[in-house]
Amino acid sequence: MGLKGFMTSLVVGLMASTVIANPLPGTTTHKKRNCVKRCFNGPETRSCWTPGWDIHTNFEEHVPITDVVRTYHLSITNITSFDGADGIAKPAMLINGQFPGPTIEADWGDEVEVHVTNNLQHNGTSIHWHGIWQKFTNTMDGVNGCTECPIPPGATRTYRFLMRQYGTGWYHSHFSAQYGNGVVGMLKVNGPASANYDIDLGPYSVTDWYYETADRLERAAQFSDHGPPPDSDNVLFNGTHVNAEGGGRYARTALTPGKKHLLRLVNPSVDNTFTLSLVGHKFTVIAADFVPIEPVEKDSLFMTTGQRYDVIIEADQDVGNYWFNATLASSGMCGTSVVDYPAAIFSYEGAPEDELPTDPGTPVYAGCDDETGLVPVVKKSAPVDDFLAHKNYLDVAVEVQPYNDERSVYRWKINDSSIDIEWGKPILQYVREGNYSWPREANVIEVEEADVWTWWIIENGSGMPHPMHLHGHDTMLLGVGPGEFNAANHTSLLNFDNPTRRDVVQMPGRSWIAIAWKTDNPGVHLLHCHIAWHVSQGLSVQFLERGPEIADTVDIDEIAPNCDAWRAYEATAVYQKHDSGL
Repeated sequence: MGLKGFMTSLVVGLMASTVIANPLPGTTTHKKRNCVKRCFNGPETRSCWTPGWDIHTNFEEHVPITDVVRTYHLSITNITSFDGADGIAKPAMLINGQFPGPTIEADWGDEVEVHVTNNLQHNGTSIHWHGIWQKFTNTMDGVNGCTECPIPPGATRTYRFLMRQYGTGWYHSHFSAQYGNGVVGMLKVNGPASANYDIDLGPYSVTDWYYETADRLERAAQFSDHGPPPDSDNVLFNGTHVNAEGGGRYARTALTPGKKHLLRLVNPSVDNTFTLSLVGHKFTVIAADFVPIEPVEKDSLFMTTGQRYDVIIEADQDVGNYWFNATLASSGMCGTSVVDYPAAIFSYEGAPEDELPTDPGTPVYAGCDDETGLVPVVKKSAPVDDFLAHKNYLDVAVEVQPYNDERSVYRWKINDSSIDIEWGKPILQYVREGNYSWPREANVIEVEEADVWTWWIIENGSGMPHPMHLHGHDTMLLGVGPGEFNAANHTSLLNFDNPTRRDVVQMPGRSWIAIAWKTDNPGVHLLHCHIAWHVSQGLSVQFLERGPEIADTVDIDEIAPNCDAWRAYEATAVYQKHDSGL
């Protein structure tokens, strides 16, 4: 394995159909595979999709090409005074004037074409499709400074990619901490499921909300004399909640008595994590991020920033109104809020519409530890001998560095380097030029060999947890433990036989995690903490996977027009980059 470099506008849901003349690389061109069960998706057969395609299909290798393109138009604008979330007016940046932005919906095997227009006054933007691998479409990953340049004000960029996976995702700006201003939306990809349900309630976001703008909060959070990151001013459920002054409204979701409901939970927070619970009900969890899992029942469910869960809720209780609670950890180590008891309401049909629930439920334990017992339906195993021979280390630390004569700033580092990307020259631009002399601060790790396991031990020397998100792959989580990793003592604790796979893994404070993935996706793939303050302060690396092959597998020239437009704008931009740029 070669390792070098760093290691040493408002048309929502507008759809059209076209025939794909040449299927994208890496996909099967046949319409179905051999399968014992030949059935269609329905309330009693959710494990099926269409004849030949079901929950056991390995979508890393097989995709049911539908020849359908679903087209969306997104316009990002400044809103001077937005009070649609909880009744408190604040400046915002919104997609098509709403929060969250419009849900992008498609079927497994569809292509999606999204035209993003930047109507912001003085900011660039880029849209990352969180959890989508972008296999052979790496220029569509939406990470400015890595896979593209930002979209300048007044310009439009078109993203087009295949829905190889299915389940629940989200999309957001990757331009500094901009998504904390509201540049967020949901992704819904219809496909099979590992348990039956009657009604799909769609994506349901639970997120922190701040009355100050995210860029000002980020700049304040980096100064060592400012104290810890700020409390969130509110927690929103599907974009709404009551506020501390008594205004706003509770989010309400209707349940049909006797039916099973699929709820697609998303945590698109800047910082807050939540332990979710519905009084009197249990969650049957059937997917973690974009990975279908064997159904597992939970009384409550921990969600860190960026994670998603597909859960089934059975409406088998008395007709009434029930609190849906989002409990924050009392330790304050994984996000804090001024809201004491953030909650929404789930109402059975026939329950009084103007009454609040009366049963607060049993208090749940809310910590900062990730969920366990998540077993993928499609089994994958990895060789322990290869791990022992080729494991690599990433060390996470925070340092206080001088800013001027009077103040210092926090900088997060991986392997003693804090990432600082170039908006006007992403790493894919370096690759396009055949120039591998990028700055040290780009934090690039080259992984050259094709279709091999790459193994990483991430050691967190700080006391703060970090939700680590990998672009371009699902992370195979081999294990987690306190302190530093010791191969002699800890290898036996790792699980190489179908461990949890997902794209966001919660790394506890002062601990290690062991992760792995297959190098089957040539491109630039970011690995970063999804706490906006931390990635803005440098907590990220870029994996350049199979660099020499990128030009042969990805339309790398596609980035040129937008980069030319950005560089022309950047020369006279009102605001210059003041953080990592991510």
